[in-house]
Amino acid sequence: MASNLGPAFAYTVVYCRDVAKSVAFYAKAFGYSVRRLDENGKWGELESGATTIAFTPMHQHETDDITGHVQTPQSRGDRQPIELCFDYVDIDAAYKRAIENGAVTVSEPEEKKWGQKVGYVRDPDGNVVRMESHVKS
Repeated sequence: MASNLGPAFAYTVVYCRDVAKSVAFYAKAFGYSVRRLDENGKWGELESGATTIAFTPMHQHETDDITGHVQTPQSRGDRQPIELCFDYVDIDAAYKRAIENGAVTVSEPEEKKWGQKVGYVRDPDGNVVRMESHVKS
């Protein structure tokens, strides 16, 4: 008998100060198309394949009262316990576009011993975004 309990990874939610600005930043800096941006400023989504990248305000009573408050890094040396990773065929061009559109350099792309090129940036809210090439087989 087959089970209907198998999960599908549906969303990654990025908590941000300004949903519209964050959606616009991610669309320009990382090359995504906007799927949805609510007029009330409480929800936005990017077209990213099977899993949606969604944006919502850092503080809203609907979730703060249930799951607690979002904790943000206190300094540039701190980071969230999760990072977004975007895979590109041309990592150097993608990294350059991100920086030109407001991403803050953390570490420029460099070759790793496992055959992948990896760089890091921060978005306007301080979230770390890993930008990487495809892993070479």
